Amino acid sequence: MELNSLKYTKGSRGHKRKTYGRGFGSGIGKTGGKGTKGQKQRKSGHVRLGFEGGQTPIYRKVPKVGFNNYNFATKYNVVTIKQLIQLKVDKIDTKVLQDKKIINVNKLPIKIIGNDKLTKAIEVSAHVFTDGAKKTIEAAKGKVNIIK
Repeated sequence: MELNSLKYTKGSRGHKRKTYGRGFGSGIGKTGGKGTKGQKQRKSGHVRLGFEGGQTPIYRKVPKVGFNNYNFATKYNVVTIKQLIQLKVDKIDTKVLQDKKIINVNKLPIKIIGNDKLTKAIEVSAHVFTDGAKKTIEAAKGKVNIIK
């Protein structure tokens, strides 16, 4: 392969960029499709989201009051009964869930949710169980172990 034998991939070239503001005959002359006057018509006139022309923006006018529990809520690794059924294992704990890549953050507590039908008895160890999940596991003669 020589430099003089190199060719562009078909379709990668030839996309002409539209030239604005080159006379009335071009169809997009004079103002170049930007309208007349104002900040957005200028060459560097793009403004950030929420900018109101220098006026105090609404997100700064509205008072920040009240309580938001997001930062204080307990976050869980949520595992469904359906995921446990797909594992096809009799004894399920944090190690099994990590090995099968169902949970990825080891620091968070595990919460078992769901009420799908279990066909065989399984032993599940987790930090929290919903009422439906606990009833489902126990109805299938399974065992629920709560990790402290």
